Amino acid sequence: MPCKFCSKPYSSAGSTLDVVKQIKSIVDHFGPQLSTEERSLLSIAYKNITNTLRNSWRIVDTLHKVQSTRKGPVHLIQRQRQRIETELIGVCKDIIRLLDRELLPAASEGEETVFYSKLKGDYCRYLAELGQKRERDRYAELSLKAYRSAYKHALATLHPLHPTRLGLALNFSVFYHDIKQSPERACHLAKSAFDDAVLSVNASDPGMDQTLRDSMAILQLLKDDIILWSGEMKD
Repeated sequence: MPCKFCSKPYSSAGSTLDVVKQIKSIVDHFGPQLSTEERSLLSIAYKNITNTLRNSWRIVDTLHKVQSTRKGPVHLIQRQRQRIETELIGVCKDIIRLLDRELLPAASEGEETVFYSKLKGDYCRYLAELGQKRERDRYAELSLKAYRSAYKHALATLHPLHPTRLGLALNFSVFYHDIKQSPERACHLAKSAFDDAVLSVNASDPGMDQTLRDSMAILQLLKDDIILWSGEMKD
């Protein structure tokens, strides 16, 4: 699909930052009603940026913990970890501002609202992973509120096999496991979404074939997490 702003096809050669700037330009010039492809590009661009930073942060944080046990100099590692944290926090807050000010207020009922609310829950969750206690608690609450709103809307408007509904269930259950430290609630939510999707397969119409194929990978991830978290509860 051509870009509204430049009237040319999107190019995969551009950097993720270029994609973010281009989507923001579309919002500024044409309004916040993005196409499905534009929403996907925005999500992938921010995900690529934050995944790189989160992986780097985990590596540096592990090095910091190892070095601390050896009572060696850690100031350089601390400085690098702080630099990554600052950049990651800035990116997360940037997309949350875009969602709150532009995209969510203009979102249509159904998949679009669920998609944006899920994104807000995701990036508030990332901030909750990083912050000190007060900030961590604040962003955990914002993440929970966004996920709950998205899930309530998804149950009312989206088919149980819809990839956006399943992706939301996957990330919401991860929130309960990682942030709330509750494998029981995480497993319950994941299993409920998985069972609803499986039960709806026979009732789906022929037009759901493509959706079913798109959803299979998420169903497998849900199944893997259910097995993992069930094992944790037994332990």
